[in-house]
Amino acid sequence: MQRSKVELFAAIRRDSRIEGLSVRALARKYQVHRRTVREALTSAFPKPRKKQPPRRSRLDPFKPAVDAMLRADLDAPRRQRHAARRIFDRLVAEHELEGISYATVSDYMGWRRAEVRRESGREPAEVFIPQPHRPGADAEVDFGEVWVRLAGRSTCWRPRASSPRQLARGGRRHSRRPPRAEPPI
Repeated sequence: MQRSKVELFAAIRRDSRIEGLSVRALARKYQVHRRTVREALTSAFPKPRKKQPPRRSRLDPFKPAVDAMLRADLDAPRRQRHAARRIFDRLVAEHELEGISYATVSDYMGWRRAEVRRESGREPAEVFIPQPHRPGADAEVDFGEVWVRLAGRSTCWRPRASSPRQLARGGRRHSRRPPRAEPPI
């Protein structure tokens, strides 16, 4: 089983401290480069990986043309707007598109169409409203009455969801009130 880099660093540091092994011996024992051993001895945690810069897409030179077609579609009737196939065909015919698949154009259009609508103010911005329900912070009660005949007597049963937000953990509590007068029949 391969251990994580943090576990490897801890093992290297432990063996260096307890057994007094050299950098070369530690590298041989753990089958890592001596540079990795030195890094482990200087810091208990490995450096975070560098993020690669985003790759350029082969579609990048054609994106302004696709965006222009999508903006022109904003004023067109629904049935006359460009489909992904039509935009792909226009890019091939008018802009000499080669080496890019239909799926690439379609994927770009899938998210870009909504973005263009938001930029033009035709669609509301996406908003996330968190609704935390911490136990004890909220109260929620559902009221109701059920008339039940128990042992020949009519009894009013009032189920209610419990108050201080027991619903956050899925619990419900039901209570039985003292009997009231018979319901009108």
